[in-house]
Amino acid sequence: MEGTPHAPAYESYDTAATERWAPEPDKRPGRTAFQRDRARVLHSAALRRLAGKTQVVTPGTRSYEWDASPRTRLTHSLECAQIGRELGAALGCDPDLVEAACLSHDMGHPPFGHNGEEALNEFAKDCGGFEGNAQSLRLLTRLEPKRFVPDPAGGQPVSVGLNLTRACLDAATKYPWARGDHPTDPGSVKFGAYEDDLPVFAWLRRGAPADRKCFEAQVMDWADDVAYSVHDFEDGLHAGHLDPNLLFAEPERAAIWRVAIGRYVPADTEPEELREALDRLMEEDWWPHGYDGSAVAQARLKDATSQLVGRFCLAAEGATREAYGSGRLTRYGAELVVPREARNECAVLKAVADLYVMQRDEQERLRADQRIVLAELAEALSARAPEGLDPQFRAIFDAAPDDRARKRAVIDQIACLTDAAARSLHARLTRRGRHTGG
Repeated sequence: MEGTPHAPAYESYDTAATERWAPEPDKRPGRTAFQRDRARVLHSAALRRLAGKTQVVTPGTRSYEWDASPRTRLTHSLECAQIGRELGAALGCDPDLVEAACLSHDMGHPPFGHNGEEALNEFAKDCGGFEGNAQSLRLLTRLEPKRFVPDPAGGQPVSVGLNLTRACLDAATKYPWARGDHPTDPGSVKFGAYEDDLPVFAWLRRGAPADRKCFEAQVMDWADDVAYSVHDFEDGLHAGHLDPNLLFAEPERAAIWRVAIGRYVPADTEPEELREALDRLMEEDWWPHGYDGSAVAQARLKDATSQLVGRFCLAAEGATREAYGSGRLTRYGAELVVPREARNECAVLKAVADLYVMQRDEQERLRADQRIVLAELAEALSARAPEGLDPQFRAIFDAAPDDRARKRAVIDQIACLTDAAARSLHARLTRRGRHTGG
């Protein structure tokens, strides 16, 4: 049975892959180390909080009176996990390992999505910056209360977070370098570890080729791309922000290429490549032409979503198998191969959602308001610290050796907040609230 201790996939991993930062016995013999990882992530408070964090549209807003709320970071993570688990299993990865990585990859994202990430990065510019992926590692290895170890100096017990296996932490690491250490772009804002988290980062990367993502992290990364490109497109269409007939118009298409090139595809990509990618999708029988919100149209849209996910996953699976054969592909034994055509099709969907959903005027007004909320909240909380901090973060603040570390404790608390909690705390500390935009 898939996921049991004797499953061939699990047996492909050595003891270094299943090692934990703090050794501990298994309370329930018979489970694999990766099943334990998956269970810890699923039961974590950090995963539950993602239900209140923005994916694209702010949680709690509605496209129609009768409609369900839009996707959140939690629903995105669940969808990413389902896609990644199946793709990973098809390629020989341990499915519990890939699922745990997919579930945890966005845990460090702050309130208000990438907009909040930018606001906190500005506030944190003098203490190492803020990056959602680095925050995820910090949360998994330090902030999420699960396992504690004795302090070598004799102080209070030290948290080791969820104490996940080396392979699981590595699989959840999209950017395996510290700030400023990008292998080709030192100015990149993307990185995977803060300076004071480098010891555990070095531990989880022990034996890994420099700057190279493990195979499971590559599967997670592609599952992430597939999930948000397809589902953001679906949400935009379902909410009425996108008229599919516009995709036939050349002026609209030119705008899509401008959004995509340099952001979702390399800067040297020719618009013709993207035109061909969109045409390939629109020529499929299942493409949701003429979407009008009716029950039949909704069913066709759901089928299109399934077709797109399958198309992108099968493209990667087929190309990777062609390159590496039929064996089990794990850790650093292979690279995930995604055909350029599939990447272009995925990028076009991202650009469509970006142009018609994220770039709407009301969304920009809401994002401007969110940046003000986080900036004012960060200043107010810093001015009152340690009062105002939750007990967990107050203890981190009190134990901090310098002002940089104390500021990081404030940032840690803000990053853990949901959108609604950030607005509520902001209103309480500043004695005034701001509109929600909902």
